[in-house]
Amino acid sequence: MRHFGQEVLTVAHEFTEAYAEVFTAPPWQHRDVEETRAAFRERLESDAHRPGFRAVLALSDAGAVDGFATGWTTGRPFRSDRAYGKVTRRLGADRVERLLVGAFEVDELGVRPHARGTGLGRRLLSALTGAAPDGRAWLLTWNEAHDTLAFYRRLGWREPEPLPGDETDVVVFLSPGTPLETGSSTATATP
Repeated sequence: MRHFGQEVLTVAHEFTEAYAEVFTAPPWQHRDVEETRAAFRERLESDAHRPGFRAVLALSDAGAVDGFATGWTTGRPFRSDRAYGKVTRRLGADRVERLLVGAFEVDELGVRPHARGTGLGRRLLSALTGAAPDGRAWLLTWNEAHDTLAFYRRLGWREPEPLPGDETDVVVFLSPGTPLETGSSTATATP
C-alpha cells in the first residue's frame, strides 16, 4: 500500500480506471461508465488539493490500482453539495457539527472484484483512518449498497439514529473511535 497526498494525481489515470470499474458494477450498475470516469477524474483533481487530503492505494506489481481509499478532515462550514445536504437532513445541523465537523471523512473506498475477499478493504480503511483526529472518522454510503453496509457494520462502524421522518437514501457511519451521543442508538439495534 502506498500513501499519497496531492501526488496521487501522478497515478490519476490508473486510479480513475479502478474507480470506474468499482462504481459502475452492482449495486451501482445504473451508472454510465464514461460519465462516472469523467466525473471522478474531475473531482479527484479538486479533492487532491483539499486541506488534509490523504489517499491510500493498493497497487499491483504492474502498477494497476487494486484498491483505494481517500478522505480529508471535514471542515466548517459543512458542505451542501453532492450528498452532504442529505447528511444534514438525516442528522440535523447540530449533530453534524458535533459528530462530523473536525472528524476525518472517508470519501471513497473501493476494491476491484479480483482483489475482494482478501481483507484489502479493511486494511485500506484502517490505513486511511489510522491518523484520524482524536480517532474520529465518518463516512456515508448508499442505503441500497447492502454488502457495503454489512462490511462497515462488521468492522464496528456505527450509525447515528436519523432524525424522525428524515431518513434519506444515504447512511452515515461513525468509526469505532467516534463516540455516539448519549441517548442515541445505532440503526442496527433491534426494535
